[in-house]
Amino acid sequence: MPNGQIRKALSGYYYVYDEGKVYRCRGRGVFRKRGEQPLVGDFVEYAIEKEGSDGVIKKIFPRKNALVRPPIANVDQALLVFSVKEPDFNLILLDRFLVVLESHRINPIICLSKMDLLSEDETAEIKEYMKIYREIGYEVIGTYKNDPELYGKLEPLLKGKTTVLAGQSGVGKSTLLNTLIPELNLKTGEISYSLGRGKHTTRHVELIEVAGGLVADTPGFSSLDFDHIEKEELTACFPEFERRKDECKFRGCLHLKEPKCAVKLAVEYGDIQKFRYEHYLEFLQEIIDRKPRY
Repeated sequence: MPNGQIRKALSGYYYVYDEGKVYRCRGRGVFRKRGEQPLVGDFVEYAIEKEGSDGVIKKIFPRKNALVRPPIANVDQALLVFSVKEPDFNLILLDRFLVVLESHRINPIICLSKMDLLSEDETAEIKEYMKIYREIGYEVIGTYKNDPELYGKLEPLLKGKTTVLAGQSGVGKSTLLNTLIPELNLKTGEISYSLGRGKHTTRHVELIEVAGGLVADTPGFSSLDFDHIEKEELTACFPEFERRKDECKFRGCLHLKEPKCAVKLAVEYGDIQKFRYEHYLEFLQEIIDRKPRY
């Protein structure tokens, strides 16, 4: 039986890509019974009963990860688009996205848009934050309106990878996609100033070939809670904490009130940014306060 990859899901159909052709398929009823659902990005086994008819997805191969919102599997990295102005740069929201991505083992690329709207002082401040996140180990790029170098900046990062776009609304995700894939011609939502976010226009999930890789044109991340993360796992979602965890006196140190904590010491000496530690504490409290699941 042939194997392929689901590149699009729409109106109950799955569009399976296999060696340059796309086959429209239905999922087997057995998936529903098992509570399984084929996702865009899944590698599947499918069958075509007769020429010209729809296919049937018979088997879903094991995934390396899967997201609920957007519903997509086998993601390598996320292009996190955050504006530095209109709406203003939101540090805690950025860290929230980074934690969710790290928990799914998805590599984040931070893309700061609308750099041209900043004053000289604001530019210096944003460049300092860019330096901080690069030192943590993240890829960080800044983009400008009608940036002629944008494709060149992104092409080597996208090649051979499956990338999902994420970030606040109204920050230029559709503009970015339009630059990468002009034929998409996505409507860019005007910013809703009352909410400080844009009106999102994308409706279904689809993987599109761009720069030698696949980019997911998705309705974006709407789930940024930490329901799937246990308090002991949060350290691993902060790379600069994770690197120091073995230096803490106590195994499984939560970096709260424990003595001889290497993370707290690094914050004291300025080797870990105070704002990152404060965000960690806030997220940890959120996880601790979470109602137990039965």
